Amino acid sequence: MYLQKNHSFFLTFVFSFIIFASTTVAAIAPASTLSASSNQSWSSPSSTFSLSFLPVDPPTTPPTFIPSIFYSGGSPIVWSAGVSGVDSAGSFHFLQSGSLRLLNGSGATVWDSGTSGATSATLQDSGALVLSNSTSTLWSTFDHPTDTLLPSQNFTLGKVLRSGSYSFRLLDNGNLTLKWNDSVLFYNQGLNSSVNVSLSNPLLGLQSIGILQLSDAKLSVPVVVAYSSDYAEGGSDVLRVLKLDKDGNLRIYSTSKGSGSSTPRWSAVQDQCDVYAYCGNYGICSYNDNDSNPVCGCPSQNFEMVDPNDSRKGCRRKVSLDSCQGSATMLTLDHAQFLTYPPESDSQVFFIARSACRGNCLSGSGACFASTSLSDGTGQCYIKSEDFVSGYHNPALPSTSYVKVCPPLAPNPPPSSGETVKQKSTRVPAWVVLVAIFGTLVGLVAFEGGLWIWCCKNNKRFGGLSAQYALLEYASGAPVQFSYNELQRSTKGFKEKLGAGGFGAVYRGILVNKTVVAVKQLEGIEQGEKQFRMEVATISSTHHLNLVRLIGFCSEGRHRLLVYEFMKNSSLDNFLFLTEEHSGKYLNWEYRYNIALGTARGITYLHEECRDCIVHCDIKPENILLDENYIAKVSDFGLAKLVNPKDHRHRTLTSVRGTRGYLAPEWIANLPITSKSDVYSYGMVLLEIVSGRRNFEVSEETNRKKFSVWAYEEFEKGNINGIVDKRLADRELDVEQVRRAIETSFWCIQEQPSQRPTMSRVVQMLEGVTEIEKPPAPKLVMEGPVSGTSTFISSNASAFSTVAASPHVPSSSSSSFQISGVSTLSSGKNTDKATSTLLQSVP
Repeated sequence: MYLQKNHSFFLTFVFSFIIFASTTVAAIAPASTLSASSNQSWSSPSSTFSLSFLPVDPPTTPPTFIPSIFYSGGSPIVWSAGVSGVDSAGSFHFLQSGSLRLLNGSGATVWDSGTSGATSATLQDSGALVLSNSTSTLWSTFDHPTDTLLPSQNFTLGKVLRSGSYSFRLLDNGNLTLKWNDSVLFYNQGLNSSVNVSLSNPLLGLQSIGILQLSDAKLSVPVVVAYSSDYAEGGSDVLRVLKLDKDGNLRIYSTSKGSGSSTPRWSAVQDQCDVYAYCGNYGICSYNDNDSNPVCGCPSQNFEMVDPNDSRKGCRRKVSLDSCQGSATMLTLDHAQFLTYPPESDSQVFFIARSACRGNCLSGSGACFASTSLSDGTGQCYIKSEDFVSGYHNPALPSTSYVKVCPPLAPNPPPSSGETVKQKSTRVPAWVVLVAIFGTLVGLVAFEGGLWIWCCKNNKRFGGLSAQYALLEYASGAPVQFSYNELQRSTKGFKEKLGAGGFGAVYRGILVNKTVVAVKQLEGIEQGEKQFRMEVATISSTHHLNLVRLIGFCSEGRHRLLVYEFMKNSSLDNFLFLTEEHSGKYLNWEYRYNIALGTARGITYLHEECRDCIVHCDIKPENILLDENYIAKVSDFGLAKLVNPKDHRHRTLTSVRGTRGYLAPEWIANLPITSKSDVYSYGMVLLEIVSGRRNFEVSEETNRKKFSVWAYEEFEKGNINGIVDKRLADRELDVEQVRRAIETSFWCIQEQPSQRPTMSRVVQMLEGVTEIEKPPAPKLVMEGPVSGTSTFISSNASAFSTVAASPHVPSSSSSSFQISGVSTLSSGKNTDKATSTLLQSVP
């Protein structure tokens, strides 16, 4: 995510100076004045917000200042008077006439509120600057926002946030929109198709806990359209704002009181390079390998930067098309596209071959300046007939673009060429490295080919699959692509069924290299070929000791299958909830503790450490598998996004995909699903690892109470032995580990997400690295009798809107989570434990 960081040190210094040296005023009297050259400020009653002159960002020469309202500590700036600043002799007045006026040093009016009759002005603790008379409010900054929306500030039709060339508006259908130059609409999202209503007067509001929701008289309840990744954390000491940044992206920021710094917690446009004109005219947006911030460049050396000191101002041709000495030609840019957003006219979109896409633009004289040919199977060609081009380059883009330039062509040099020359004297020559690599690869291929001919040439079972798999298993971590027929043969026609879950059935298979695998037939796949492959690539990129490894996949017609490594010891539930038939399976405490810790580490990796963070959404013993050494491996992660790619922000109770007893309260309360939802599920599993009983089990022993509720009552009595699995009673136990596990489980299953620890903190709690304070009693979540459904929640569910974070549990990670489409999943087929396993071992 791109953040404006320029001059941050300078601004922080200025803010600090103003805060400590200023004279604060609780109420602003008529004829009051602030001077740009002084350090005066107008402050709210509790000094939560202040109004003072601040230097514009970026700084100018000579310095320019603008009166702004900012939060405690100096950030964020939530409102400014006008868009242009004044010199150091400028001033800001609350006139006797009742108007606010910004004057330059020359006395010229730069901005005026246009009000009259106001007798008082007040900067409120909500952040609103209000002009009023004795009877009513005449004017408020909340009704005239600049680029920021605060909690309790309503955003309605007709209002607009502006930042540079970008603007944000709310449409009458409830959609949030972002535009460039008030002309190009590049973001338009809001209510999904499941909310089939015609709104009358939609209102957008940001709750203090970080939930952005839409209200309307025709909506029975407000609809959540976005939320910060730390929603409900930090209590009243955290301010959250919705801000339109200068880079054209709309974000929710969180700021701890007095910190002076803001952290982005949500962004409307996930890929900054998708923001139209981010790199200016003819600018090409891309990413460096080790940097998540986008960089701007020119299409080729036929162009030059408009401003070498600011790459975002775009590029221009060194030789204009009108000055070509001869005919213009087309510059080819592989894996690049020029951004075009609907609606496009028929003159802009064609369905033609790539060569024709290039040729049509070249022959179009001045009517075409650039074009993009998509290689995603649509055959679409976009023609840019206006001389403004916003480009995006990414090796994953299935597109080729063309730009009209004057010859000769001067492509950009490879990014690494300069480094190669610079370090030539200290590195091995490139040709030596290439020869060595090529020779090694040839040797490996020859060895594998010889081995195949010697062993398998006359064996029909090894057909085409052996050759393909033998070669691809040496690939650089990429999952192997199988054909449907190959997997059908390896599973003997999908004969040996291991189990079935919400995502489909699982079968035992044997590959040609004798590797035993588990083949999962996915159900309900609505994605196309391209999107499915992208999601498989995301799953396969997650590598951790405590995650089940994805070996390969099949995407052929309507068939979608995943091939996983096989887990010899099946799933954890077969050891925890033993029947007489399986009474011989037993896990001592040492194994249980290592399984609990390994599972926590695997989930921590998914949440906080892998490249594309994933929320699992269905943590349960059936999805914790055990290898031959009883090492825990989490399965079924990342599958939710494969099943339904639709907007995940809205769902109904029937769309909840989960398992009875493990669903976090926010699923049923229709609140945002985050990593804390997985923490809740893990807490329930951890309690089951200790007790050997289902957390929702009810019996005479538990006084007909849900086991998790009864267990906490016993914990309060100090009866830890009553919670522990009776099969461990005569065994050697590490009492300290057991106590930590029980206390950790109760912290994890707190009703409020803000009170649950992060998974990295859970690992520390289990390891004894951090002290664990006594957890409060968890609330009871009422669930329906059928696995996978939940019908209602305790009356405390409404507390989600006012909850404050526990002081004993750290705030959540600042990572932005990939929710994997969990909120709109169609109702699954999660039944009892016998049919919920992703991968089961051979009986």
